[in-house]
Amino acid sequence: MAELKLISAESVTEGHPDKICDQISDAILDDMLRQDPHSHVAVETSATTGQFFVFGEVTSEGYSDIQHIVRSVARDIGYTSSEVGLDANSCGVLVAITEQSPEINQGVSRLSRDEETAASREERYESQGAGDQGVMFGYASDETDVLMPLPIHLAHKLARRLTEVRKNGEVPSLRPDGKTQVTIEYNEHDVPQRVDTVLVSTQHDPAVRQDWLREQLNDHVITPVLDEVLGDRVRHDDYRVLVNPTGSFIMGGPAADAGLTGRKIIVDTYGGAAHHGGGAFSGKDPSKVDRSAAYAARWVAKNIVAAGLAHKVEVQVAYAIGVAEPVSINVETYGTEMDGVTRDQIQRAVRRVFDLRPAAIVDELDLLRPIYAKTAAYGHFGREEDGFTWERTNKVAQLKAAIAEDEA
Repeated sequence: MAELKLISAESVTEGHPDKICDQISDAILDDMLRQDPHSHVAVETSATTGQFFVFGEVTSEGYSDIQHIVRSVARDIGYTSSEVGLDANSCGVLVAITEQSPEINQGVSRLSRDEETAASREERYESQGAGDQGVMFGYASDETDVLMPLPIHLAHKLARRLTEVRKNGEVPSLRPDGKTQVTIEYNEHDVPQRVDTVLVSTQHDPAVRQDWLREQLNDHVITPVLDEVLGDRVRHDDYRVLVNPTGSFIMGGPAADAGLTGRKIIVDTYGGAAHHGGGAFSGKDPSKVDRSAAYAARWVAKNIVAAGLAHKVEVQVAYAIGVAEPVSINVETYGTEMDGVTRDQIQRAVRRVFDLRPAAIVDELDLLRPIYAKTAAYGHFGREEDGFTWERTNKVAQLKAAIAEDEA
């Protein structure tokens, strides 16, 4: 008899110290893109008790009030008092932002802004190289409706719901910091069978009793999310629930743990179900392939699965700084291709259908818009409701046609 597998993934709420930093970095990016869509931005944020430090490199014709942005983000999350771990109105904000290196800037685009405006599309695509070398991955699986791995999809849904019930008062006495984790049992064919464990750790007021909190979270967060996502497809009638396993969780946010942009890259992507090239997303404009190519790789993978060409796909793409064409593109289907279609055929179809040069990605996915702040919590993928363009399945027909032509 084949052994069942237990696979887990975690998420964090927007009040987690690292996620605060991600949201600040992306809010700064959005502010600069609103003023100048061609801004080149690489901004990091770090946080500790009562203090933020924003640093990085920027080339932009706009000006951003960094102090205002930092305080607004922290305030919107719910950090309005030192009692909960941070007071947005009185915390310190240090800023050290310099201009982007001219050598890096030269690698990104060899055309001036005036030349770029006059250039043809092909000239633009060839002139804009990758902002750095690197390897990016995209992944998709048909185990959920949004073609994401089930453990990370559920963990994000729980984290987002935890924040909702805090902000709308449905569960009083909650504070901003929190984490979720879900363990799913899979069979020998990698099909989800049942929920094994749900873990929720959430910051709360001092007077809260843990038994009351467990009951509230079960009724208002865990059960509604599992029922909504799973329905009758995956068993969730005998799972273990863990709430604040160490006991109370009163002090959170930067007062309890330092935060840093880019320290939750597995939470941001696929929960460990796929490889990761190591590059973070937040605070980087789309000329940085760490971000734009990872979005494009997800777009490619999702279209392959949506086309029914494979049940599970990982797409790897690699770049050299200053070079437009990817160094390599690899499609891994784990032996899950549809009958009569090979992995090599799918890979050839991807090369025919998708232009993965950086400027082409930016155009196709419309990435010069100020859309990034809302990506910075609850995952960058699987959120069709938020209108992320890399979640579109607009290349399904072309992929199928490319496969048919290859077979002919």
